Amino acid sequence: MLKTRVKSLKFKMDYSQYLGKKITVVIDRPFGFIHPDYPETVYPINYGYLPDTKAGNGEPVDVYVLGVDRALPTFTGKCIAIIHRLDDNEDKLVLAPDGMDFSVEEIKKLIDFQEKYFKIEIIK
Repeated sequence: MLKTRVKSLKFKMDYSQYLGKKITVVIDRPFGFIHPDYPETVYPINYGYLPDTKAGNGEPVDVYVLGVDRALPTFTGKCIAIIHRLDDNEDKLVLAPDGMDFSVEEIKKLIDFQEKYFKIEIIK
């Protein structure tokens, strides 16, 4: 289980329960969003959170939405992967539309705009 693999980070959560499940998320940084603190960062995908959850940082669990190239307010799709940060206390979920999947390499490329600052592994 993911939980046993990250004992060194006190607040890590086990998100494996979401893999393969259909979930609905709120998008708070839609496709094309310009980060207010880092204007050089433009979101090439929809990015949001899973309501009523709590990640290691005390905020709701963050989610990358792949496979949709337009801004969305919400999204319902299948959790296809977990982004496990080896050097941070916050992991993230990766969602895609039903019937769509991405390889580990494709996921890495699509989330690199934000994850390039962390050591990660992608759990599928």
